[in-house]
Amino acid sequence: MTDLSKYRNIGIFAHVDAGKTTTTERILKLTGKIHKLGETHEGESTTDFMEQEAERGITIQSAAVTCEWKKHRLNVIDTPGHVDFTVEVYRSLKVLDGGIGVFCGSGGVEPQSETNWRYANESEVARLIFVNKLDRLGANFYNVVEQVKKVLGANPLVMTLPIGEEDNFVGVVDVLTKKAYVWDDTGLPENYEVQDVPADMVDDVEMYHEQLIESAVEMDDDLMMAYMEGEVPTEEQIKECIRIGTRTLQFFPTYCGSAFKNKGMQLVLDAVVDYLPSPTEVDPQPLTDEEGNPTGEVATVDPKEPLRALAFKIMDDRFGALTFIRIYSGEMRKGDTILNSATGKTERIGRMVEMQADDRNEIDFAQAGDIIAVVGMKNVQTGHTLCDQKNPCTLEAMVFPDPVISIAVAPKDKGSTEKMGIAIGKMVAEDPSFRVETDEESGETILKGMGELHLDIKVDILKRTYGVELEVGEPQVSYRETITQPVEDSYTHKKQSGGSGQFGKIDYRIKPGEQNSGFTFTSTVVGGNVPKEFFPAIEKGFAGMMQEGPLAGFPMLDVEIELFDGGFHAVDSSAVAFEIAAKGAYRQSMPKAGPQLLEPVMKVDVFTPEDHVGDVIGDLNRRRGMIEGQEAGATGVRVKANVPLSEMFGYIGHLRTMTSGRGQFSMEFAHYAPCPQQITEKVIEQVKERNAKK
Repeated sequence: MTDLSKYRNIGIFAHVDAGKTTTTERILKLTGKIHKLGETHEGESTTDFMEQEAERGITIQSAAVTCEWKKHRLNVIDTPGHVDFTVEVYRSLKVLDGGIGVFCGSGGVEPQSETNWRYANESEVARLIFVNKLDRLGANFYNVVEQVKKVLGANPLVMTLPIGEEDNFVGVVDVLTKKAYVWDDTGLPENYEVQDVPADMVDDVEMYHEQLIESAVEMDDDLMMAYMEGEVPTEEQIKECIRIGTRTLQFFPTYCGSAFKNKGMQLVLDAVVDYLPSPTEVDPQPLTDEEGNPTGEVATVDPKEPLRALAFKIMDDRFGALTFIRIYSGEMRKGDTILNSATGKTERIGRMVEMQADDRNEIDFAQAGDIIAVVGMKNVQTGHTLCDQKNPCTLEAMVFPDPVISIAVAPKDKGSTEKMGIAIGKMVAEDPSFRVETDEESGETILKGMGELHLDIKVDILKRTYGVELEVGEPQVSYRETITQPVEDSYTHKKQSGGSGQFGKIDYRIKPGEQNSGFTFTSTVVGGNVPKEFFPAIEKGFAGMMQEGPLAGFPMLDVEIELFDGGFHAVDSSAVAFEIAAKGAYRQSMPKAGPQLLEPVMKVDVFTPEDHVGDVIGDLNRRRGMIEGQEAGATGVRVKANVPLSEMFGYIGHLRTMTSGRGQFSMEFAHYAPCPQQITEKVIEQVKERNAKK
């Protein structure tokens, strides 16, 4: 059994390129987990072990690593910064107790760090701030601290100050102890000296030291009174206050350095141990019933309680399927049989491993507070709760956003079809924001995801990891058709060719139906001009034709047909004859009923900084959008609008350009609405071209 107060489950999150992965690498180096340093820009880092990650220099999946520092056990998760993979950040935050927000010394608070910060606030995760890359041109620690206040509305507590900047950055001053840590030029993390504060910094350090103590003692009324009466609190007392303030999100201890140059990292690791909460100090996870409503119970972090654990990530690698699990209470041993409360089935725990990026140590036992991986679980998906069979329970589920973009794919050769099916199955299990459907109309496989980069990488993984070559289509819109005018008409089907003939005459009215009513058929025939037994055949004839509209062959919506009269022949009339009559009637009358093309309209929710609201609204108007309203928040404005789907392709790239990368949006289907004339003509033209090619 290990002492839970010595555990720290932390995540590292930030904007693309602020240096999260390099920071993780340095933590591993300092804690003795790796002996050779890998660099992201050379595609060799330990936690970015997917080919796509090494190549693009970005983190796609969050990797988990376990290491030790000052007799404390750190479970570190390196998360992606790119907006298309926020689902990874979101699910990592769900299982962490603390985090390190990394900001670039020259880039400052960038858009994705805002999003991640917002997620972390929602999850109430205590954080440290690390201002990285202070050796870069244009780096300025004090500017970034100001931005944290303004843009994130957060309260940074400055713990270290930089000595020198850009090329002359040599070390940091610890504001609490008033000691300077200066590194030499060898680039080795252990080669530093503790010196006195440089003469030109004494006043600054004094000022920040006072601010630090004033902020800290506010956490303890007795200390505050004593301090006001002139008593100086001890270093231990201040540390305890900072710990309380960090845990309650009153402020965020802020450090500076350069992960790449190995400067300042030790102080950050000390801060993780000193200030971030252990698993027992965080509010326990609430339990819910099967519908997801809170039951009022919680999963107390205690090895003696029944087992409650959350599967927060599934990853397929060369050793088989790995399920990452955070254990909240109880313990788990190799060979145990546990219950998956989402499926109601039991699973046997085979191999348990502790992850060191893509390396692993086999373990036989894990307990509350641990983050581990289990090899070869069958029916577990992201967000499932694993628990003790005698004490079933459900942990609060994760909510994932719906995909916003789809592309059609087809394997280039017949042999790849089965391979593609298996590969896509694995990928859907790994990433809950990635969905797959088969289009009934065309038989194509449709991939849906969070953005164009997201789908781009999925196609790349299919190609490289699973060896499936794909033909990728243009993003498609599914249109529908309807009618706008009532028509009264008559149709007779007559066929005479030796033996019994065919005869069926129908008189009918066609009119537009209520919105979302689909197709309705009624009969008001009196006097037996059309015998009742033929009504189903007539309805079947009309219904079968509704899949192909008269304009461009899209399915019809909202049509009412009423049969009011007709005629039959005692010998030649049959169900088949009347079905054929209905089909002929459809072809004859639909073009006369004012057919109209309908397009899917999406409910779009755009988040933008205040200074770009005008541009965003103007752009949505140009995309034929109807603005429904806007709400101002602390960090920006949300604009709600209804916009046709066909106008939304490539929107994310455009929005990022317009808002200097800080805008985001989500969209979901709202309803079908009539298409303007010029769009209708264009669509009909495209359909004709496509049919001509076939």
